[in-house]
Amino acid sequence: MKRLFIVAGALALMQLSSAQTDTNKVTINWNHTITVSKTTPTLQLVENPMVRPGSPIHKNTFKALKELDADYVRYVPWFPYPKMAVAELQPPTSNKTFWDFTYLDSTMAAFMEATKGHSPVINFSTTPAWMWATAKPVKYPDDPYGLCWDYNQGKELRDTTMKELTGYFSRLFSWYTKGGFTDELGVYHKSGHHYNIAYWEVLNEPDLEHHIPVQLYTKMYDAIVGELKKISPQTKFIGLSLAHVRDPAYFEYFLNPKNHKPGIPLEGISYHHYSRPSFPQQTIDAYQYTFFESAESFLDKVRYIENIRKRLAPQVFTHINEIGVILRSARESGPIHEDYWNLAGAMYAYIFLELTKIGIDVAGESQLVGYPTQFPDVSMMNWENGNPNARYWVLRLLKENFGAGDLLVNTTCKGKGGYVAAQGIKTKQGQKILLINKHNTAAAVLLPATVNNGIIRQVDVNTRENPPALTTFTGNMITLQPFSVAVVEMK
Repeated sequence: MKRLFIVAGALALMQLSSAQTDTNKVTINWNHTITVSKTTPTLQLVENPMVRPGSPIHKNTFKALKELDADYVRYVPWFPYPKMAVAELQPPTSNKTFWDFTYLDSTMAAFMEATKGHSPVINFSTTPAWMWATAKPVKYPDDPYGLCWDYNQGKELRDTTMKELTGYFSRLFSWYTKGGFTDELGVYHKSGHHYNIAYWEVLNEPDLEHHIPVQLYTKMYDAIVGELKKISPQTKFIGLSLAHVRDPAYFEYFLNPKNHKPGIPLEGISYHHYSRPSFPQQTIDAYQYTFFESAESFLDKVRYIENIRKRLAPQVFTHINEIGVILRSARESGPIHEDYWNLAGAMYAYIFLELTKIGIDVAGESQLVGYPTQFPDVSMMNWENGNPNARYWVLRLLKENFGAGDLLVNTTCKGKGGYVAAQGIKTKQGQKILLINKHNTAAAVLLPATVNNGIIRQVDVNTRENPPALTTFTGNMITLQPFSVAVVEMK
């Protein structure tokens, strides 16, 4: 019997030891500020049929956008839908022009209304195909909702003076800011729009679309910005918008003021990141490692790019405006695990936290609405019922609790596997702790002893398409659910 008690006691000690080993211990020095945040969390909206006025989720989409109440929301009409992205689909003739804003105006109006009071970033990213030297005219669907993935063709502009290019963008810009424009034949077109466009991004992913070399892109940027600054001197311009960050030469060249025309301002740059599975057969159990490994690699590149920026153009702000995960190509479809949305949300939260430490100005999640044939895995809305998913609720949780001006303090989190990220942050509302569980198992977290009780807001695999769960706790031990993003607020 005595031996039995000894064995039982040993097992109890082993279990206690295991529990202590598995516990993630957070230590915070609230008196040691490591950086002052200047990072704003936000997102992008890409034009596609599911955001159109006739879509069954249109109302909920723009309701979610308005309620997010975010700054620097990026709006991008883009090439797969030429009639919704390009205002002049055919070149002018000697007696006729082909300007048509039928499909461009309605979503733009809904977007500007939903972001009223903020400073959105506008990017009419697609240049008319006829402006490029191609073997034959580029065809596009008569159906405005018909896909045209090969719209961007040609590697050289047919007009090397870029007068066609700048004429197109100056008229497009005037349509939305000056109430209308005069076309190539001297005819005035009235719009009635007088939007105040605070930020305009010049093209999208030029390294991917048309595969434009940096020298040509810089000339295009200078030409476009030079004309648009005449129309709206207060508008700030964002350049690059790169799909890939593997070639530092693109940044070295563009950020060097010597490579720009005199008087052309360098105000902002942007680029993108998408984590991807290592191979198509990977499951969500592997995603949790692959996605965060990819995120870490990207963050190393961000630090390198920041060194280039600070050396060549320290006045330039950085807008990383597409952050997400792509499981497969836009045209492919397949099942998406229900926990995936939480995992992708946790990855965004982690990248946002690290970008805040680096000092990036804007961290934009991609994107508000995707669906089968249109990158469904990057969606922040459920395209079937119009509900915001976990990716949206993670962004909203971050936006409503953290932002520019917050003080990040010295924080450590020690635990098995390093799966929990923690950060103490002094906000305008008081001291808060951001916690991120990067793993698909629940995690015990031991907060500092000074945390006796408080409230925790948590987006996790239990909340799904619902707002963050709000619970109170006593003591300083809490549990994070798999792929949880949580904000702890002390009472």
